[in-house]
Amino acid sequence: MPEEIIGLLRSKITLKWPDGHETIYPARELRLRCRCAVCIEETSGRPLLDPATVPESVRAKGIALVGQYAISIDWSDGHSTGIYSFRDLRANCPCAVCAAGRVPSAGH
Repeated sequence: MPEEIIGLLRSKITLKWPDGHETIYPARELRLRCRCAVCIEETSGRPLLDPATVPESVRAKGIALVGQYAISIDWSDGHSTGIYSFRDLRANCPCAVCAAGRVPSAGH
């Protein structure tokens, strides 16, 4: 679980982890990653959200804890049903160090 989450009405949402790492997501990118049933077809996993409908200026109006494992975000585009797990937020960290760690090595 992050020690701090910064991002209300900002263009980026930052999660500060206990080990000192910071995960920074552009707000729109995080909005587009929503996996709720409104954004992703439940049985097939097919995307339902048209990225063109999410404004570049989308911002988090509210961020709330969901138990001790996730956050929910009330977005400025009216969407609020997604749950973003801390495990996935950390595992998919877009920073260069984390992204390099996800690249499979040659021959695998």
